[in-house]
Amino acid sequence: MVNGLASAPGPSGCELAIIPRGTGIDFVRTLGIPAGFDAAVRVAAGGAARQIDLGRAAYLATRGGQADAFFANIASVGMSGEVARRTNETTKALGGKVSYLYATLSVFARWRASEVRVSVDGQERRGAMHDVVVANGRYFGGGMMMCPDADPSDGLLDVLTIGDLTKRDLILTLPKTYRGRHLPHPKAELIRGSSVTIEADEALPLELDGEQPGTTPVRLSVVPGALRVRVPAPA
Repeated sequence: MVNGLASAPGPSGCELAIIPRGTGIDFVRTLGIPAGFDAAVRVAAGGAARQIDLGRAAYLATRGGQADAFFANIASVGMSGEVARRTNETTKALGGKVSYLYATLSVFARWRASEVRVSVDGQERRGAMHDVVVANGRYFGGGMMMCPDADPSDGLLDVLTIGDLTKRDLILTLPKTYRGRHLPHPKAELIRGSSVTIEADEALPLELDGEQPGTTPVRLSVVPGALRVRVPAPA
């Protein structure tokens, strides 16, 4: 839906109303849209319009060749791309939070950090990384508040680089992510910018809003004010 609206030629007055029915329902958390069906319908029918940014990603498609797509919430490269694939291929009967948590622990047990090069508006970071999270919204992975200060209306992307984590790092830090209290962290760095490039010596999986459409190299950019979304009306 986001890609269809954003790709339409010319300015659009369309407003996107969201009824959360997915696994993680992460994007609506940032916008304050209720998860319950009836409450979400009331917002869709009588809410206020909010202009938000979108991200745009250019990447190497799984089926070969270059591709590009918009994302509303989160793009990430590395372990989280494999977590998204694992989650989508397994049962979600226990709900989004448990599904993503199980997939995260399963993938981490076998994952090895890769040498990654990240450029954010010309600022370069290099090193062994488990993940690079590029956030328009605050949450992903079924409720992890990975980028607590991300604002989908500020014209910037929040880029979180996550270094070479040990099992102890994960055990101590993962619970904090659900409350947004994992930062600052000695193996993570947050940078803000409008243009991001991520490269690695090996092809690393890309995740876009919970899907895994391709791999590195990846170029991401913010598209300011590209989408109007129905959100709860001010009290």
